[in-house]
Amino acid sequence: MHLLEERIRKDGVVKAGNVLKVDSFLNHQMDIALFNEMGKEWKRLFEGIKVNKILTIEASGIGIAAIAAQYFDAPVVFAKKTMTINLDGELYTTQVESFTHQRVYNVVISKRFLTPNDHVLIIDDFLANGNAINGLMEMIKQAGATLAGVGIAIEKGFQNGGRALREKGIKLESLAVIKSMDDVKGTIEFM
Repeated sequence: MHLLEERIRKDGVVKAGNVLKVDSFLNHQMDIALFNEMGKEWKRLFEGIKVNKILTIEASGIGIAAIAAQYFDAPVVFAKKTMTINLDGELYTTQVESFTHQRVYNVVISKRFLTPNDHVLIIDDFLANGNAINGLMEMIKQAGATLAGVGIAIEKGFQNGGRALREKGIKLESLAVIKSMDDVKGTIEFM
């Protein structure tokens, strides 16, 4: 998606350790007009595939998933990284290692919101090693639901996550795929 790539070039900041900072438009301050275009593109890319639920993980995926969901006429469910007193009933649980935060989270989803009748599209902001996506797919499997596909805003193509998902035969649609980043020069090359 040319629009997203241009925005990354303009406002993204490459940091040491393969970190791309896009907090001015994607995952701290959110550009809703850009999210709207991303949602339209995912709808086009997943045209003809049954989707009745969008799944993401807190926190950065929520905004993108919520805007995209209007094009699928589907609710958004997000996996919570913390237990709260208002979580009741039975839960699906798994562990997810965060590339950005360098820690493991126990994530949960209420069984009321993910069922065997669901055809689930996962939407998230980044794909690096695929840990978050694998955790969400594990929860879909626990629910007996159907994985419709995975939509990613920014894929770090030089890391293993995207390749591993594609090798499993999963429909993965990333709107911007980064071939390489150079934190010294501050440059980004797209595939």
